[in-house]
Amino acid sequence: MSSSTAALAAAAAASAALLVLAAFAGGVEARECGSAWLPAAKKVPAAAEAKVPAVIVFGDSTVDTGNNNAVATMLKSNFPPYGRDLGAATGRFCNGRLPPDFMSEALGLPPLVPAYLDPAYGIADFARGVCFASAGTGLDNATAGVLAVIPLWKEVEYFKEYQRRLRRHAGRAAARRIVRDALYVVSIGTNDFLENYFLLVTGRFKQFTVGEFEDFLVAQAAGFLAAIHRLGARRVAFAGLSAIGCLPLERTLNALRGGCVEEYNQVARDYNVKLNAMIAGLQSSLPGLKIAYVPVYDDMLNLINNPSTLGLENVEQGCCATGMFEMSYLCNEKNPLTCPDADKYFFWDSFHPTEKVNRFFANSTLQICLRELLS
Repeated sequence: MSSSTAALAAAAAASAALLVLAAFAGGVEARECGSAWLPAAKKVPAAAEAKVPAVIVFGDSTVDTGNNNAVATMLKSNFPPYGRDLGAATGRFCNGRLPPDFMSEALGLPPLVPAYLDPAYGIADFARGVCFASAGTGLDNATAGVLAVIPLWKEVEYFKEYQRRLRRHAGRAAARRIVRDALYVVSIGTNDFLENYFLLVTGRFKQFTVGEFEDFLVAQAAGFLAAIHRLGARRVAFAGLSAIGCLPLERTLNALRGGCVEEYNQVARDYNVKLNAMIAGLQSSLPGLKIAYVPVYDDMLNLINNPSTLGLENVEQGCCATGMFEMSYLCNEKNPLTCPDADKYFFWDSFHPTEKVNRFFANSTLQICLRELLS
């Protein structure tokens, strides 16, 4: 392994160690969701609303609306101050809502996309939107094993189960229409690098070079897209990697050099180029499939470099606690340092955006969907 790869590995190993420390820290009580105050989302044209009967979500913590609450993992966020501006901690890794929630509301659907494993919801709710995502998972099945979360293949199995339930609830024809016309939102990949490859515990670092691992992940993404296409999905918004080297925790671990970890950002850029090329090829080979690539990397860097466009004052630390390394159980209501106004921050904790930034990402993604999927 090269010296640069070793340096990246050491940094990511430290990241994972902090994550595990957060997972095993105690003293925080999980709480159920109650009533919520919901800020408005930007509406889309009525014609687009009519075309989308449901929003269906796959991926990781960027879009997990609470499935990890029902999983035997310590990677959870169903306790304060998570959900602070939503009215309750629902299991979303945010102070409020996530991008799929805003997208659902903008399309005339419910303002919260329910987690499939949340017992408070049933198939009547899931017929208008459902989330199969799990915080901590990845395209590589080995990634899910690091923190014992739901692997992507299991998310697909839940999707199959969902369709069986939907047919019983709505009838075969209506169920087929919902699955065909739904908007699918997929956000996944960061954990494959920060929890898996650079962590050195899964063995992938021995099996692949970084470039080869990128190729492996893109192949996994292609297999996933082909699988949900066989199951009826036709309109998919697939997010690329963000500027993962600019996450607050990575900045903290890069303190000696300062700023974002450029090596991580280069990995994200290289992966995104390969992902985009795969998407273009897959659309031409799978009949009826439309995939919109979502350039999260560009949107994120544009905001970090021009924070005043969204009224942000801090793009380097999270709002919760010191904002330098806390997430999950280290981001708890006993910490007196949590900021009073998350709207001034890009990040809520050391990994995840605030609700304000999620709303921005949702609106950006919707514009892409309107052009490429819903026209």
